[in-house]
Amino acid sequence: MKDVSGEGAPTPTRRTALAGLAGAAGAALAAGCTASSASAPTPSPPGTGATPAGGPTPGVMTLFKDPEFNFNGLWALGGSGAGAGEVGEVLTAVNAINKAGLSAQSYVETFKKLGDRLRAAPQGSKPDDQTTRWRALRAAQYYGQALFYVLGSDDPGSEEQLYQAGRGAWDKFCELCDPAPVRTNVPYGKTPLPVWFFRPDESERRRPTVILTNGSDGQNVDMWTYGVPAALDRGWNALVYDGPGQGQLLFVNRVVFTPTWEKVVGPLVDWLVARPDVDPDRIALTGLSMAGDLAPRAAAFEDRLAAVVAMPGCLTPWLGFPPEIREILTPNKEETNNIWNKEVVPELPAADAATMKKRFEPFSVPAMLAAREGRMFTDFYTPAKRIQALDITNVVRRIKMPALVLDYEDEQFYPGQARQMFERLTSPKDYVKLTAATGAQLHCSPMAPQQHGEVVFNWLDETLADR
Repeated sequence: MKDVSGEGAPTPTRRTALAGLAGAAGAALAAGCTASSASAPTPSPPGTGATPAGGPTPGVMTLFKDPEFNFNGLWALGGSGAGAGEVGEVLTAVNAINKAGLSAQSYVETFKKLGDRLRAAPQGSKPDDQTTRWRALRAAQYYGQALFYVLGSDDPGSEEQLYQAGRGAWDKFCELCDPAPVRTNVPYGKTPLPVWFFRPDESERRRPTVILTNGSDGQNVDMWTYGVPAALDRGWNALVYDGPGQGQLLFVNRVVFTPTWEKVVGPLVDWLVARPDVDPDRIALTGLSMAGDLAPRAAAFEDRLAAVVAMPGCLTPWLGFPPEIREILTPNKEETNNIWNKEVVPELPAADAATMKKRFEPFSVPAMLAAREGRMFTDFYTPAKRIQALDITNVVRRIKMPALVLDYEDEQFYPGQARQMFERLTSPKDYVKLTAATGAQLHCSPMAPQQHGEVVFNWLDETLADR
C-alpha cells in the first residue's frame, strides 16, 4: 500500500491492511458484498435511532445500528406479509436484542426462544390446525434468523440442531397446508434433493410451474415468502428444493455448492415433466440472492425451461468479497494458505472471524466442521476456488429463453452485476430495478417481498401467456 498519510508516517504491512479491511467490513463480508461505501448501508452513531440523511435505511427502517444485523432484521419483518413473521413479534425481539446489547449471542438467544415459544402450544384454548400451521411458519423464520448467527455465538456446535428445529417447523407448516405439498426426494448424485411441490389444488390440470431456487444461507421459509403464495394465487405450481450448499444438503448431508447447477435443475425438470399436473412447456426457474447466478447458469444448459428470472442478476459471486480478501487467493495453494493462516487469521477480531466462517461454510465441509468446534478453517484456497468457479460471465450468452433480470437500489451484495448480466444476454430480456421510492431498496427488497413477487409473476404470466 502507498503511504498517503504524510512524511514519516508508517506504511501499513500486508497483514495490517488485510486485517484492517476485515475489521472495517465485517457486515460487508457477512452479506457477501463489496466494501464500497457507496453501496454499503451506513450505521447510525451509537445511541441514535436514525441513519444519516440519504442512507438506504432511513428512520424506522434502522432496527439495529449494525447494517448486517439490520438487514437480517428487515428480512424477518418483511416476511410478515406472507405470514412468515409477525410485525409485533419481530419488533419486540429487536427491542429485546438492543436492550441486551446487540451481538450474535443476544440475536441467537432471542430468536431461538421466539421459535421455541411458537412451536409450543399457545396460551388459552387448544390451537386448531390453522393456528398451528402459521405459528410453525413463523417459527421457521425465527429459527432461520438464529441459525444465521449461531457460529458467532457461545454454542456454534448447535448449528445442525438449530437447522433441524427450523426444518421441523417448516415441515409442520407444510403438513398442515391444504393441499399439502407433495414431499419427495429427487435423485441427484449420491444425495437426493428434498423437494416440496405446492399446487393450487389436487386436480390433474396441467399448470405452469415455477422452480424456486434459494441462494447462499437461505432457508425454505424464504422460498415461501419470495414465491409460493404469489404462484398459487395465480394458478401456478411451485417447487421448493434444497440443492448442494443449502439446507439439508449442507447442514446434514454435508454437500457443498457446485458450479454446474444445470446438473441440479435437470433432475427437477425430469421429475416435473413426468407429472400430469405440470405443463411441460411452461416451466420457469427463479433464483434469489446468490441463485441469481445459479439459475442463469442452469438456464444456459437446460433448454426445457421456458423462462428464467435472476433476483438479482449475479455474474461473479467472488466479487461479493472485499478486494483485500480476494487478494489473499494466489495461484499457489500453499502460499495462499500461509497468507491466510499467518497474516490474516491472527489479526481478525472475533466478530469478523465468525463472519468469515459463515461465508465460507457452504463451500467447504472442513470449514463448517471447524466452525462448529469454534475454530477457524485453515484451508482458504479450496473454498475460494469453488466460489471463483461460480463465475458465469462467459456463460449467459448461451441462454435462449426469455430472461428477467432484477436489480435493487442500494444493492449491497453484487452492485452493478445485474446491469452487466442484462447487457450480456442475447435472448429476449427485461431489466427491472426496484427502488427506495416504494421501500423496495436493498438486496432482494427485504422490506417489499410482495412487490417483488408482483413484478416477477406479472412478467412470467405475460411472457408465457402464448405458450
